[in-house]
Amino acid sequence: MAVILVTGGMGFIGSNFIHYWKKHHPQDHVLNVDLLTYAGNKDNVASLVGQAGYEFVHGDIGDEAHLSQWMQKGVEVVVHFAAESHVDRSIHSPRDFVMTNVLGTQSLLAAARQHNVKKFVHISTDEVYGSLGDEGVFTEKTALAPNSPYSASKAGSDLIVRAYYETYGFPAVITRCSNNYGPRQFPEKLIPLIITRAIRNEPIPIYGDGLNVRDWLYVEDHCSAIERVIQDGVPGEVYNIGGHQERTNLDVVKSILKELNKSEDLIHFVPDRLGHDRRYAIDSRKIQQELGWVPSYSFETGLQETIQWYLKERTWCERIADGSYRDTEEVDHS
Repeated sequence: MAVILVTGGMGFIGSNFIHYWKKHHPQDHVLNVDLLTYAGNKDNVASLVGQAGYEFVHGDIGDEAHLSQWMQKGVEVVVHFAAESHVDRSIHSPRDFVMTNVLGTQSLLAAARQHNVKKFVHISTDEVYGSLGDEGVFTEKTALAPNSPYSASKAGSDLIVRAYYETYGFPAVITRCSNNYGPRQFPEKLIPLIITRAIRNEPIPIYGDGLNVRDWLYVEDHCSAIERVIQDGVPGEVYNIGGHQERTNLDVVKSILKELNKSEDLIHFVPDRLGHDRRYAIDSRKIQQELGWVPSYSFETGLQETIQWYLKERTWCERIADGSYRDTEEVDHS
């Protein structure tokens, strides 16, 4: 039995990863550490509460004293999702992003190193590479050129992780993924925002001309890639994880409206976001060739799965909308 500490496990990708890991590795003990900020939703892991091998700790990754206590539970692997991640919010409050993403990561690294953690997987983003033109893809060798306070803070955290490997020989690995989508994603992000608005026949806002391009990765595929990195990822290495499913934002919106049988008249173009990167595209050949991972979901299949989840989980959506998802009792097991 291994003990795995997951930070940000009440968030979108973190909670999906915990469900994935418990399904495929039921013998392991998962310690979920989350501060429960606005995007931390206990409903995301409600079905795991009370199960053997799952434990939630309400805590801050910047709290070094508590970090040491948690590491003493025999943690062998850390999977670090916890981050402020919404670009629009970073434009208005950049300091929060630096504090959590950079300083929080450093505190976590220090505690993990002190307690001889065997593998530290730092979950980053393709946004640290900046913006692409119409051609080319990001590789692991692409220079970091972040354009928003969010991506700059993630680049900073990547460099801290790299420094811990280079300076101390600490067994850290960095993954950089393309845009994730799927169940349990907080509806400030594009796909769940469009789905929930379309269901209610509300106007659909699209930045600029809607032709910004993203590579889309279904969250289940991301979880399986992280599993491969935990098992066989080489310390000190960076692995890009992409779905190889490039779409313009406008194409994504139209696909959702078509799937829901809604009119494109709902589309409403709004002024573009400051510093809005035009295109991301990621080269995943390294993780495919070295670790044997390939994505399983096409964009069409993943989108259908996602839409069906949001249609089924109306209560989850309603609790987000009215804020009641934050009203349930908090239990601190630290």
